[in-house]
Amino acid sequence: MSSASPVDALIARAGWAGAHAVPVAGDASARRFTRLLKTDGSSAILMDASADPGGSSRRFADLSAWINAQGLSAPRILAADLPAELLIVEDFGDQLFARLLAEDPAREAELYTATAEFLVTFQRLTPPPGLAPLDGPALADLTRLVLDWYLPGMDAPATPEALAIPDLIARTYDDLAGPAPLVTSLRDFHAENVLWLPERFGPARLGLIDFQDAVTAHPAYDLVSFLQDARRDLSPGIEAVIFDLFCREAGHDPDRFRAIYALIGAQRALRILGVFARLIRQAGKRRYAAFFPRVWGHLAANLAHPALAPLSRAIHSALPEPTPARIDRMIASCPTP
Repeated sequence: MSSASPVDALIARAGWAGAHAVPVAGDASARRFTRLLKTDGSSAILMDASADPGGSSRRFADLSAWINAQGLSAPRILAADLPAELLIVEDFGDQLFARLLAEDPAREAELYTATAEFLVTFQRLTPPPGLAPLDGPALADLTRLVLDWYLPGMDAPATPEALAIPDLIARTYDDLAGPAPLVTSLRDFHAENVLWLPERFGPARLGLIDFQDAVTAHPAYDLVSFLQDARRDLSPGIEAVIFDLFCREAGHDPDRFRAIYALIGAQRALRILGVFARLIRQAGKRRYAAFFPRVWGHLAANLAHPALAPLSRAIHSALPEPTPARIDRMIASCPTP
């Protein structure tokens, strides 16, 4: 008789043997998620990162413990097999911000206000040890994804203007970042990675589920991530209202902060264009093509800030807009998923 698989062994050891297993939609990573349901109504989430080349379970477990120790909400670890990259964690349910907003758009101001207030609290915490800094050079390096994947996907050459973009990002960051210290950044912070936990209080009402790639970054980073979401449009005026609220509550000068916010927004849009092009061209994940126009819109809006004029000239000269025809050609050349 063969021995039990690592998944079955962990489930049995944790007391979840016999639970009904229901797949849960995952993210863009290689991780897989399964909801375990017992007949008594209790549930947990099995997180399987065994296919993730970089591994993430230990980072997730360590940061979950840190977040909960601050009085905030991350899934508690119920059982773990870290060598096998397996975790069984607390189930926060299905009230994703994205789902709640799709069902009731009138809640947008409420949920985004709660997010801004959460970030103000979260960014006042001393970062946990071991987080890499997402500073100017690191932000610049990540934009190389647009050179490596987006340009080829759009059948565009890497011109001198394109090759200059990372260095322009780094130099502009140095000019605009100011003296503010880097803060803990969840990094992949958007409406599909946060759940609403109405039975909890204050900032603990936000259930965080994707934080294993946390870094230290400028305070604008997670705010941009949430307000310039690649997957959903905000109602007119909401971005400006929440931006002003955050600056007021966090004590940032809005005019100075708006410039670095625009730069980080442009950097993120470039990186996301590269990531989505890679997901399409390398893994055949065609659904990400639908997000190109929105991300390009974010890029253009950020580049309109006067402080980004040299970067704007380089990008508009070097990067083709993701028109429907260009997107169709990229999709036609991608592998079958």
